[in-house]
Amino acid sequence: MDQDTPEEVLAEFKDRRLGAWGIFQITAGTGLAVYAMWAGVLMPGFRKVPLRLQVPYQPASRIQVNNVMTLLKGRHGTLVDLGSGDGRIVLEANRQGFSPAVGYELNPWLISLARFHAWRAGQYEKVSFRREDLWKVSLTDCKNITVFLAPSVLSLLQKKLLTELQDDAVVLSGRYPFPEWTPCRTEGCGVDQVWAYSMQAQRLPAAEAVTSPKSEIQNQQLD
Repeated sequence: MDQDTPEEVLAEFKDRRLGAWGIFQITAGTGLAVYAMWAGVLMPGFRKVPLRLQVPYQPASRIQVNNVMTLLKGRHGTLVDLGSGDGRIVLEANRQGFSPAVGYELNPWLISLARFHAWRAGQYEKVSFRREDLWKVSLTDCKNITVFLAPSVLSLLQKKLLTELQDDAVVLSGRYPFPEWTPCRTEGCGVDQVWAYSMQAQRLPAAEAVTSPKSEIQNQQLD
């Protein structure tokens, strides 16, 4: 018996009424596919993270990456991306001369994807992607930190950064600003906006911060 051609199968599918059972099968199949994606790609990185600290994976856009690099212009040294996803910020930072450039990510699938991108770009030996909890990573020697995290995480991350980073360190936050910090510079607008924070400025005594002109803090040089 001859097999139907793909065109004949498609035509038959279009002409056939699905009925309740057919609709149920399609719905169930779609649900299983979505769950498989969640279980395989996203869930492995969330199992160790409390619900309020979970940040769904959303890759940075080219505009966002460019805004980060614009704010880092003139700086050098170590760059660390907390929640590095597929590694695009780390890779671009390495191209711009930052070394070492390191990404921390809990999701093993994203770590593998970032390493594949590094290999394809010829940067595999020049960058590092590590599967570690950002709350347990020491940032004492880091000079440049980038984060694309949810507001609920940023409010808690402030204390860690203030405790561990030196005065000459700079923190860049994409999509959302740190809720209690005053940025020294910003780049972009809307979802592409990136905020830059000087750690020295965040440690100003409360009285000095109140009396200092706001424009003076905002115009502070990052380098």
